Amino acid sequence: MLTSHVPAYREFTVAKRSGGPRKICAPAPATRELQRTINRRLLRGLSAHPCATGFERGHSIVTNASVHVGKAVVLKMDVKDFFNSTDAGRVCNYFRAIGWNHETAEMLTKLCTHDGSLPQGAPTSPRLSNLVNHALDARLAGVAKSPYVAQQNPKTLERISRPPVPSLSVAYTRYADDITFSLSADDHHVVQSLIFLTKMILADYGYKLHQNRKLVIRRQHQSQRVTGLVVNHRIQLPRHTRRMLRAAEHHLVNGRPATLDEAQLAGWRAVQHMIDTQAPDTERT
Repeated sequence: MLTSHVPAYREFTVAKRSGGPRKICAPAPATRELQRTINRRLLRGLSAHPCATGFERGHSIVTNASVHVGKAVVLKMDVKDFFNSTDAGRVCNYFRAIGWNHETAEMLTKLCTHDGSLPQGAPTSPRLSNLVNHALDARLAGVAKSPYVAQQNPKTLERISRPPVPSLSVAYTRYADDITFSLSADDHHVVQSLIFLTKMILADYGYKLHQNRKLVIRRQHQSQRVTGLVVNHRIQLPRHTRRMLRAAEHHLVNGRPATLDEAQLAGWRAVQHMIDTQAPDTERT
């Protein structure tokens, strides 16, 4: 059945929260079931890099954000067209690398890709995007740990006579297409070096960064957000969201019209429960 199946998709677009269309490739029922089987029987037991937190068991937006709590600087970057830029050749090479012969690797690639890349909407795409990018995450995590980042010219990567910043530590995580670095000390030179090195490393894997407003640098006096959560001192929902939820709860209790219905409020309560239970214990004291 696997060898004879011809994958089929329904393509449509949805609006991005940031504006513009997002292309979705929804697999037909038979294709979706095969992809779920591949996820369950093949991909589930494979290891992504520890810094890849999106779509991974035991991780969430909370565990991703917890790495960056209380930092002097939070640097966020966004990969452009992440799934569509993860090409089928890399997927096939990954299947070969984990032991499948050429014929089987090509068959699995055919079942998991569409128009030469990972389709956004397929059940296999999130997990494969992490597995395929293990080396990418390892390199970016290595940049974060390197004491030489502060000693390089961010425009030329030439070594300069500049000692590393004392007690500076850098953390890295990736949640799907969201890349986050956080620094324990504020150093403009290090921030610029991280941006430049990230661009170079991403290019090696066929990716590009969004520029302008999707490249965000926030310091302690500003609202620092990671995967939608505020991380300045502890993990919490943004202030305007908390106010909106309190107002909606109050209106519903008093029988007045609210901006959210009970189902929407239940969803937000689930997010708050996730924060309460998954944030580090030190943040809840």
